Amino acid sequence: MKRVLVITYYWPPTGGSGVQRWVKFAKYLPSEGWQPVIYTPENPEQLAVDHSLEADIPEGTEIIKTRITEPYELYKKFLRRSGHSKEAVEVNPVNAQNKSFAQKAAMWVRGNLFRPDPRCLWIRPSVKFLKKYLEEHPVDLIVSTGPPQSMHMIGRLLSRETGLPWIADFRDPWTKIFYFKHLSMTKATERWHQKMERKVLDEASAVVAVSPLVQQEFQSMTRTHVELITNGYDECDFPDMKDTGATGGPDKDFVITHTGLFAADGNPTLLWDVLSEMCAEDPAFKKALKIRLIGKTDTQILEAITESGLKDNLTDLGYQPHGTAVEEQRSASILILPLRKEPEYKAVLPGKLFEYLASGRPVLGIGQPDGAMSMILNKTNTGVVVDWEDKISMKKYIDDCWKAHFDGNLTINDGEIATFTRRNLTRQMAELFDKVTENSSSGKR
Repeated sequence: MKRVLVITYYWPPTGGSGVQRWVKFAKYLPSEGWQPVIYTPENPEQLAVDHSLEADIPEGTEIIKTRITEPYELYKKFLRRSGHSKEAVEVNPVNAQNKSFAQKAAMWVRGNLFRPDPRCLWIRPSVKFLKKYLEEHPVDLIVSTGPPQSMHMIGRLLSRETGLPWIADFRDPWTKIFYFKHLSMTKATERWHQKMERKVLDEASAVVAVSPLVQQEFQSMTRTHVELITNGYDECDFPDMKDTGATGGPDKDFVITHTGLFAADGNPTLLWDVLSEMCAEDPAFKKALKIRLIGKTDTQILEAITESGLKDNLTDLGYQPHGTAVEEQRSASILILPLRKEPEYKAVLPGKLFEYLASGRPVLGIGQPDGAMSMILNKTNTGVVVDWEDKISMKKYIDDCWKAHFDGNLTINDGEIATFTRRNLTRQMAELFDKVTENSSSGKR
């Protein structure tokens, strides 16, 4: 069996969507002839812990860890001592919201002194450690997955040192990511990032993007082949479940659910206004409406819901194990997926989108109607994307779902979602591995 070294900052028991991509690849790669070797920090910064994800790691998977030195804890302590809430520090530290002087100062330091990100102090020690490690435990291929982009810096330098082929897997863009412009960078720092981004793209044996629009953007910047391998859903996480009542009925709750990180710059204030109006217009709707939030939620969102008169309709469960989040998705009447109010988000395909598809429930996306998420929902016929300010379309979709729910037939058509199973996506990744290693052995690019 061929061996692939995967360099990743995020790994269980760290929780969140950024972890799941490579946990699921690691789960299915052995059946495709590839044994993953995971390299990850021993002491990473963790916004959430989810031990349930460890069950997906195949027995015998080689996992190697070294300690990382990073300034993130100092950054958080600095902000907390400056009087900032835990949510302001952890849920949404980099966004377009108004920032205090302390936040701006910390952001300038983060953006200009730690390049490409606060994990940069792990780059050189990792290359030194891995070079020696691979002498005794050889692999056929290196994969780095980012952000953080420091993982790609490790992959690039290690590939140079060892001559091994290397694939750069981008779960998000680099300089085109939404928060790049909020990092208070000098022009010189911006140019450095652009230069390093091109070096990574040009020197990698292959590049992987998770969104078709990001794939197109990267391909316009480099001659290196850019493969599209999206995120997806694991069929094992969505077994047949007993009737949850999600199809509705006049005596059933009408449940609007969001799972995952819910940051302030993705606060769908118009949605709360629409729901408030519908409650005022229809007592039955007001009685049935339940808003359920599963994951870390910014306090500004909770405050906006309360200000709209919907506090009694709200249940905030906080972060939950992945299995619980899946159950909540399956039992929802509508799943909402507001994107952040940033133009760069047009190209983004949130990881939770694919689990939303697998849940079999209607999806209300809020963002650019001509973006990547809208392309997927239209293709699978599983929901809609409305603009942040399109009140008419938003209210019509919710009203249509409410009427179907009241009649007991709130369902969606069976969408073409099989291509997004983790097993199929892993097969696609393994085929890329085979191609890259074959080209490397024959001297081709």
